[in-house]
Amino acid sequence: MANLKEIRNRIASVSSTMQITSAMKMVSAAKLKKAQDSITAMRPYSNKLFELITNLSSHSDLISSPYLKNRKINKILLIVITSNRGLCGAFNSNVIKEVSKKIQTEYSKKEISLMTFGKKGNDVLGKKNKIISNNNIIFDDINFNDVSIIAENIMRDFSQGKFDKVEIIFNQFKNAATQLVKSEILLPVSPKIDESKNSTMYIFEPNQQQIVSNLIPSSVKIQLLKCLRDSFASEHGARMTAMHKATDNATELRDQLKLSYNKARQASITNEILEIVGGAEALKS
Repeated sequence: MANLKEIRNRIASVSSTMQITSAMKMVSAAKLKKAQDSITAMRPYSNKLFELITNLSSHSDLISSPYLKNRKINKILLIVITSNRGLCGAFNSNVIKEVSKKIQTEYSKKEISLMTFGKKGNDVLGKKNKIISNNNIIFDDINFNDVSIIAENIMRDFSQGKFDKVEIIFNQFKNAATQLVKSEILLPVSPKIDESKNSTMYIFEPNQQQIVSNLIPSSVKIQLLKCLRDSFASEHGARMTAMHKATDNATELRDQLKLSYNKARQASITNEILEIVGGAEALKS
């Protein structure tokens, strides 16, 4: 009977876990819809803004901006975007592995500083690396005003020469089941000019220099905001998928335990019947 009690306790434990993972899946699914709509609506604007800067900067000799200058790279700022919570599969570990790989290989001889968004990345990477800033609360409400303040501080440090390159590493949202680890250069701004396409002709008012000087900071802010929203949508997609798999596994395990319980109970009842029959035969004799 002790064995039956143990199996009953395991069934109750697995059923409780299944309820939790199922609830987390539904919560993430609800949050994913809103996050997915936000990043889907934002991407066309971000891409068009970058295209506009590319066209305006096609004559780089006529444009002067501290954010366009390519310097010898010695000091690098890596912006790492993870999540504040776990239970989302390999979402955080994939980004952390990519950051560690870059530090050990591509930037092994450079001075590396980190800026983290998300508690998970901060906790792991902070043990061996210099973290200048951690912005965990940004995920409570990702809005343009808060991101602008952070972006302005990054641009100020870059223009003052504290960093020669700023790179963002994050999960890009593809769909609920797929997140791609991406790396984007935030600064210096380096528009890729496609010479096969004719640059759009613009009439500038007041002048090209002033327009580009105003657009580039806006582009940097929008790019950082886009990466944060991409990561936020990816997080909920990863968590929804992970909790869906966990729920399926818990359901399968619960069914197996119920089968084992029924078999053990049947064996126990059979033994009791045999004992009763044996006792009755003994009394007859």
